Parts: sequence; C-alpha cells; structure tokens
Amino acid sequence: MSNHQIYLALYKGRRDGSGWRVWCARATDWLTRVLTRGQYSHCEIAVRLPENAADGSPLYECRSASIRDGGVRMKVMPLPTDKWDVIPLPASQAMAERLQSLWDNTRAAPYDFAGALGLAIACSHSRRRWFCSEWCAQAIGLPESWRFSPNSLPAVVYTFINRGCQL
Repeated sequence: MSNHQIYLALYKGRRDGSGWRVWCARATDWLTRVLTRGQYSHCEIAVRLPENAADGSPLYECRSASIRDGGVRMKVMPLPTDKWDVIPLPASQAMAERLQSLWDNTRAAPYDFAGALGLAIACSHSRRRWFCSEWCAQAIGLPESWRFSPNSLPAVVYTFINRGCQL
C-alpha cells in the first residue's frame, strides 16, 4: 500500500437507478448534505490500483464506514469525476501504516448512526462504531475524528496540505 497514492474521496453525486432503495439512498444523501451544510454526503480513503475497469477508468480500493454496507468495509470501485472529488493526501509511510492499522483494528465494525446524527444534533458517538468521515479522519491522523463531517473534513485537509503540515 505504501507505494500507491492515497486519496480522500468525497461523494457529490446522485445515485443512479430507481426503486425504494435508491430513493432512500438519495434522501439520506440529501439530508446529510443539508445537515452538514455542503455538497458531500459520504467520504472514503481511496488507494489507486494499478489495474483499470473494463471501460479504462481507474479503480480504487476504498475503505470507510458505510450505512449501506453495514459498517467498516473495503470495496474496489471507480470514482468517476462527475460523482466524486478526490484529494491526494501527502504520501508517507506513516499514513500507509496508520491506514493499515486502523483497517486491521476496525474491519467489519458496525456503523455509528447515532454518532453521524451527533454531528447535527449533539448525540454521543460510540468508540466501537464508526461513520464515514470519522473513520477517514482517524485514518488521516486527525484528533477527535468523531467531530468531522464529509463537508468539514476536506476543509481541514486542504488547510493542512496548504500549510505544508504532515498528516
């Protein structure tokens, strides 16, 4: 993993398809954007893979906590630019090791729905459960990772990068 670029990937898209599951996903994305006052509804830590999808687009190994997938998980997927913004994170061995350690210690941990709601209405968070931006902030190495939303996290990351700080 240390030889590959690591990114913060931010979902700004709208889920394709129809049916009640798609409409529920769109509604929760919309609500997340409204409550966190921004364009993003989800985030991932993504590592670019050497192979491409069948259509030639890059593939990424994405790790995060997802309510749709039941908690902390990894999946390989493309990150099309019409649906995702990606921020390259400063490459370091420490970042790669922190990401691997967090993954090893939280893989399959349940989703923290109350913690995610806590970003907007002051619910407490769980130390055994995770929501997406909390997991990503922890992987990046930010303190009090439970305080970050998918919209506040990129602002902090950009500030660190622009100041030349080590993440």
